[in-house]
Amino acid sequence: MESEKDMEALSRLLFEVCMLKRTMRTGYAFLGSGSESAAAHSFNTTFISYVLGKMTPGADTSRMVLMALIHDIPEARTGDANAVHKKYIKRDEERALRDALGKCFFAQDLLDLYHEYERAETIEARLVQDADQIDMLLSLREQEDCGNPNASKWIPYVKKRLRTKQAKALAERISSTHWSSWWMDDFEKNPS
Repeated sequence: MESEKDMEALSRLLFEVCMLKRTMRTGYAFLGSGSESAAAHSFNTTFISYVLGKMTPGADTSRMVLMALIHDIPEARTGDANAVHKKYIKRDEERALRDALGKCFFAQDLLDLYHEYERAETIEARLVQDADQIDMLLSLREQEDCGNPNASKWIPYVKKRLRTKQAKALAERISSTHWSSWWMDDFEKNPS
C-alpha cells in the first residue's frame, strides 16, 4: 500500500497528465487548418508504436507502448513547440518530466524510458520516434484529402524523418490510401 505522501504525488501527476487534453499542438496554425491536443497525439503515437512493434521481429512492444505514452508528458509544462518555435526557444523537457514525476515511486523507470526515447539508440526508441512521425503523416493525409493544399508540401519532410524500414513501408501505403477509406469503401459497397 502506498503512503499518503505517495498518493498525493500520484494525484498531482494524474492532474498534470490530464492537462495534455487541453494542450494543443501548435503546428496546425502553420498548416492553416486542423487541430489536435497533445493527449490525442500521444494516444495515436502509442497505438502506432504498437503496430510498428508488431511489424518488427524481436521488438519489445510493451516498452514501446509505455515510451510512446510518456514521450510528450513534458508538454503539460512546456507546451508544444513546432519547427518555427524551435528555431528561437529552448525547452528543458527532461527537467519538466523530472519535475512532473517528482517523488513518484516509479519516476526513475519513466525517466529511463524518456532518455532511451531521446537518445534513439535502440530499435524500440527509433520505432517510437517513427510512430510520432507516422501520426503526423496520417493527419497530413487527412488534411490533403480534405483539400488543404499545404499538407502535400509537408508530407515529404515528414517521410524524410522516418528511420526504420517498417515505418517507411507503412508511410508509403498511407500516402496512397484515402483517409476515409476505412469506412467509405465498405459504405459504398453496402449502403444502409
